[in-house]
Amino acid sequence: MVSVVVQTICIPRATASMVVPCSIPNRQIKLNPGRLPLSLASPTKLARRITCQAQGPAVQVAPVSDDSWQSLVLETDLPVLVEFWAPWCGPCRMIHPVIDELAKEYSGKLKCYKVNTDECPTIATRYGIRSIPTVMVFKNGEKKDAVIGAVPKTTLSTCIEKFL
Repeated sequence: MVSVVVQTICIPRATASMVVPCSIPNRQIKLNPGRLPLSLASPTKLARRITCQAQGPAVQVAPVSDDSWQSLVLETDLPVLVEFWAPWCGPCRMIHPVIDELAKEYSGKLKCYKVNTDECPTIATRYGIRSIPTVMVFKNGEKKDAVIGAVPKTTLSTCIEKFL
């Protein structure tokens, strides 16, 4: 599925180039106001002067299916963080960037995956998922801890640190 993010920004008058936060994770918009036209009547001219830059390598948390669950989650040497989510869940969308940050932060020490509960109800039922988002930590093939709801990054970090 392709999603389009549209963000309206207010460009203050300035003489030096500036960086404006962008709503796309790990991205920013770099502007050079001195080169912007006084009249923004032509949006295509403005669009050619805006650059969206990456702030570092983006980490995508891989999805897990019924077929890959055993090998990716239960039969691994590292601890595994699994986010149970659904596309229609607002709090799930809020926690996605946090899970991405944790995956990047704990790279090499922790594996991170996500399970779409609509597509994989068997896994969700097996682990008693009744509310999403639910984040579970597995170690040596066993469920060790679970956090329910959209919680702060510090809460998830504390949970992860117990099993590293």
